Amino acid sequence: MSSKENSRRWVFRLFQRRLIVSLLIIIQAGILIYFAISSSRQSKIVDIVFRVLSFMVILQILNTRIKSAFKMTWMLLILSFPVLGVTFYILHYFQTEPKKLNKAMNIMEGLSRSYYDLSNRYFEEAVAMAPQLKSHLYYLDKTAHFPVYRKTQSTYLSPGEVKFEALLEQLEKAERYIFLEYFIIEEGIMWDNILAILKDKAAAGVDVRLMYDDIGCFLLLPKDYPEQMESYGIQCVVFNPFKPFLTTIQNNRDHRKIVVIDGKVAFTGGNNLADEYINAYPKYGHWKDASIMVEGEAAWSFTMMFLQMWSSVTGVQENFESFYPWQEEGCPTESDGLVLPYADSPLDYENVGEHVYLQIINNAKNYLYINTPYLIVDENMISALILAAKSGVDVRIVTPHKADKHLVHLTTRSFYRSLIASGVRIYEYSEGFMHSKTFVSDDEVATVGTTNLDYRSLYLHFECGVWLYKTQSTLAVRDDFLSTLDLCEEITLEKCQNNMLVQFIQDVLRVIAPLL
Repeated sequence: MSSKENSRRWVFRLFQRRLIVSLLIIIQAGILIYFAISSSRQSKIVDIVFRVLSFMVILQILNTRIKSAFKMTWMLLILSFPVLGVTFYILHYFQTEPKKLNKAMNIMEGLSRSYYDLSNRYFEEAVAMAPQLKSHLYYLDKTAHFPVYRKTQSTYLSPGEVKFEALLEQLEKAERYIFLEYFIIEEGIMWDNILAILKDKAAAGVDVRLMYDDIGCFLLLPKDYPEQMESYGIQCVVFNPFKPFLTTIQNNRDHRKIVVIDGKVAFTGGNNLADEYINAYPKYGHWKDASIMVEGEAAWSFTMMFLQMWSSVTGVQENFESFYPWQEEGCPTESDGLVLPYADSPLDYENVGEHVYLQIINNAKNYLYINTPYLIVDENMISALILAAKSGVDVRIVTPHKADKHLVHLTTRSFYRSLIASGVRIYEYSEGFMHSKTFVSDDEVATVGTTNLDYRSLYLHFECGVWLYKTQSTLAVRDDFLSTLDLCEEITLEKCQNNMLVQFIQDVLRVIAPLL
């Protein structure tokens, strides 16, 4: 059989599976809607029962520890459509699968937390270096349980093709293990080159592991892709396999992008493993992205993040200590400021990514520069940005000019007016799509990671990033932001004026933003 016929067969199998799953979801949604409409019309008893349930559910929502924006959206849906709203809420929040995953991850975190301490802890030294940032350090180290590191070099990598080149170089150096965890993987120039190295390394005895999110790769990889990887000697698991049922757990996606090599080098940032991220495929014009490479002790933190997730998904208890790269002698890497990798889980009440962003905003004195593909935030974030601008901080935000999701982009633009009127300067990246997720402030603090400024990233997805203090990469993030402004158009209040229809649509989208 020719390679062309193989390709056609693969595409057909992929399309067939996705079509069947999509149809099952549509059928279930249709049944629920029909039940809701027909019940409310034909039975006064059912209508009364659901109105009582609506009152009880709203009380439960008001007393639940979730963001006010989520509460408002659910309450509006339930009050407008009692039967449909209550039914969806029950489906959304009263299921066992999220609890099972949360339990598995809590157990694994408890078993593995102490292994972060295999590298030196520098909390007291870090506080002495940056006393003005003690609250940042205390929260991340003592509450979120992610230690700060010194014996680490960090390298800022932007755009994606720069990260790609550095990644290939580091993968070739692997001797013991390579761990990859990604939201999106798609066959093409980027992934094919990486996979060729992974095959060679696996054949040479290197422990190669790959984990990808099933929704992220829903239309990109066939169902038997893990088996294909296993045939190359690459261990492969799918995070949260998509099931054709209306279930809460489908919302909790692994949006992290992590590569770990021998526990000595790690990468994270916005880049997935697909050709648009390295501008080999101009999907939305020029794709502007940002990643960071850490070398030294901080790479161990990413090793532990990966192993915790891997063990939680597979149920296999790993010997974490056996992966530690400096068991016989200390890490030789020289220190460059403070480096603190962190992760965020949607299954607890610690919104780590949001708290990192808010602390940077609230601590800014001179300037605050932000790159984000989406700007769909709640009142806490809006208030923090506005307060910073009104307090004399030079707050600038760059978002995309070209949309990857039109409704989401329209919602992002709906936040411009109030921010600009309060002194925040907003720019759109004229060359194409801005996918970087970076904050930098006062030549001191920066973060580079996977967390977008939207509800899904901040509250529903698994995310990660690197917090930086006075490193060379901190200044590199600043310089890259300033040079990018030359390729941007500043948005003024006049440019935010829309006709009544667009204004109305934006107002509606802001209300339902938590569901986008």
